[in-house]
Amino acid sequence: MKIYNVHEAKTHFSAILDRVSEGEQVVIAKAGKPVAIISPHPATPPARPFGPYRGQVKVHDSFFEPMDAEFLDHFR
Repeated sequence: MKIYNVHEAKTHFSAILDRVSEGEQVVIAKAGKPVAIISPHPATPPARPFGPYRGQVKVHDSFFEPMDAEFLDHFR
């Protein structure tokens, strides 16, 4: 893990980002003391496709019927 002081980090920021984009972590130090770590951003997961189970799920007709009062009392 490479350590850069603040002045060096400002001067070589693009090169530091290149290193980080290749998977390396970089430490930024102020007066010789580490204050920050720059690390690669985690990969964004691919978007899930919409409707992959379309046509495979059956909702029973009773799902749409009103619930009886005694059952609804459990939610009050």
